[in-house]
Amino acid sequence: MQVRGGGIYVFLYSILTPLVDCYPKGLNPQQSGRCFFSVAALQGSPRSVPPVRYIGRVLRRNRIRPKMGMEKEPQKPQQVSYTVEQLVAVNPYNPDILPDLENYVNEQVASQTYSLDANLCLLRLYQFEPERLSTQIVARILVKALMAMPAPDFSLCLFLIPERVQMEQPFKTLIVLSHYLETGGFRQFWDEAAKSRHIVEAVPGFEQAIQAYAVHVLSLTYQKVPRSVLAEAINIEGLALDKFLEQQVVNYGWVIEMGQGGGQIIALPKTEFNHPELKKNSGDAVPLDHITRIFPILS
Repeated sequence: MQVRGGGIYVFLYSILTPLVDCYPKGLNPQQSGRCFFSVAALQGSPRSVPPVRYIGRVLRRNRIRPKMGMEKEPQKPQQVSYTVEQLVAVNPYNPDILPDLENYVNEQVASQTYSLDANLCLLRLYQFEPERLSTQIVARILVKALMAMPAPDFSLCLFLIPERVQMEQPFKTLIVLSHYLETGGFRQFWDEAAKSRHIVEAVPGFEQAIQAYAVHVLSLTYQKVPRSVLAEAINIEGLALDKFLEQQVVNYGWVIEMGQGGGQIIALPKTEFNHPELKKNSGDAVPLDHITRIFPILS
């Protein structure tokens, strides 16, 4: 049954003209295999308009959907890359990030950077999966923690390592080195480190970091330190020590003096630790108005 009359023609033309393009450009309806009618067919005689049921069938067969307004095509989900710090913050107990954390330890060694949170996260994951523990990675974490002294990072890392693992090498050596640093036994430290160069030299910047820590400890203890004591603490002598002192004089205000025996005495910068008079005791001071309130009670 064909639809006759101009009313239905106008209706179909107004609906299908903006919505349907049934054949590729350059082809007529007979050459196109997509459908058997076109908008051009609707522009002819009303008798050329196909039956309504055919139109609906063609639309369904060719999956032609009307475009309602500015309809947007669904976007494909994009893969988002996260940094190691973001992975640790979002899901620190996910074992799938363990390889990323191990690679990040090696990256810290290569770039001479440091992330305590990421390293602690890796040690916690090793506790849940001890069969995946890497001795080399754990040793590098502990060496980086030694380099962070006087911060207590080494102890924090050690608490997450099983005792049976601590009794193995190279962890036993690193624990001994930590003890010497904490007690100020710098000569013993450098002697022990010389026996285990394969451990400490695997991490660039280790020697310089320990020397900075030794200078920090001396500045807390001495106002003036003999050259021999400084040389023992930082494990530098001769011309190398002279160059080191020159850099400290220029950059940090050290002063080199001559002692009574002809030896050099290094005057370290004043701090509230080696000069107690510089320490501010505002926290321990009692306000005067508090004291005056006691007088009526005592009288």
